[in-house]
Amino acid sequence: MKIGLLKEIKEGEYRVGMIPSNVRRLADAGHQVFVEKDAGRAAGFEDGDYSAAGASVLPTPEAVYDQAELIIKVKEILPPEHEFLKDRHIVFTYIHSANRRQQTQVLLEKKLVAFAYEDVMDERGEFPLLTPMSEMAGDVGVLYGVHYMMCTRGGNGTLICGAPGVPPAKVVVFGGGNVGLRAAKMAAALGAQVTIMDTNIRRMREINASLLPEAATMYSNKANIIKAIADADMVVNAVKWFPGLTLISRDMLAGMKPNSLIVDIDAEPNGAIETCRYSTHEDPVYYVDGIRHLCVPNLPSAVAQSASAALSNATIPYILDIANKGWKRAAMENGDLIHGLDFVKGMLTFKPTAEAFGIPYVDVMEALGQC
Repeated sequence: MKIGLLKEIKEGEYRVGMIPSNVRRLADAGHQVFVEKDAGRAAGFEDGDYSAAGASVLPTPEAVYDQAELIIKVKEILPPEHEFLKDRHIVFTYIHSANRRQQTQVLLEKKLVAFAYEDVMDERGEFPLLTPMSEMAGDVGVLYGVHYMMCTRGGNGTLICGAPGVPPAKVVVFGGGNVGLRAAKMAAALGAQVTIMDTNIRRMREINASLLPEAATMYSNKANIIKAIADADMVVNAVKWFPGLTLISRDMLAGMKPNSLIVDIDAEPNGAIETCRYSTHEDPVYYVDGIRHLCVPNLPSAVAQSASAALSNATIPYILDIANKGWKRAAMENGDLIHGLDFVKGMLTFKPTAEAFGIPYVDVMEALGQC
């Protein structure tokens, strides 16, 4: 199969969808790989690294799209790329279609096939292509927070680990899942006083017993949230938002310490944190009612070399499966991939997106039967 690797064009996105060592695996399996010039440079991978791994480096994105059948990216397909899409393409990237109507319409109109990284799900109900980046976002979110608590970055000047005779920073983490636990572990390792808030008693028991016994746990309800955030230096949201869930409303900001910091890893605008809106790596922090907000939606991009390697190592088994078998057979035989098959030749097979935009939904097996 002919496989294309694109340079990311989204603002502040420095990752690349495949590292050279995994390009070598595809080349050794007999596939052709076409890499856009400088696709990996921001993440520390040069064109020569890809050439040495067996890829052909092409000068423009259009050239890669023209050659390739399977398109590998990190982020969604942005408007400047729409014109390059063809019905023969198989797209494999983060798509998040339920939040992106224009992209959804284009993917349907082009009658191509698209697998979404974020929807690939294994037999345990886990998301093997989402989890590595989500966990890394927990680490980076706390590290960013530490940096932006410093006076030199407009913060309140609290040192996360404290000092002799000076208490450490108080960090409150919403969510005891994989992302929240990683954020809490990072904060605790740096010496902070950490409280994890959740509604899952069993999970909190596990945290207390073995996962992170040095952290306190607190049941997440409004009264406890108000109490916890009142003296927090940093509040980290690691709870994925869904309609109707608000952890911190705007009126609750009045009870927080002036110039304290909210780091929203989910970063959904008007989501679990009502005052959240997307910020960028170039301009990450903004104020609302005297409280600082850091809401960068692609935090792992700040550590692009590590993040690219982690993502590429997670995706390469699926890329090989699609390349070796073809998209249809791979989807039918690979129980993980079938969950991520969201677009099939003009049919939308991801129900949340269909419901979000009032677009007809087609069951994925029915769609496969029509191809």
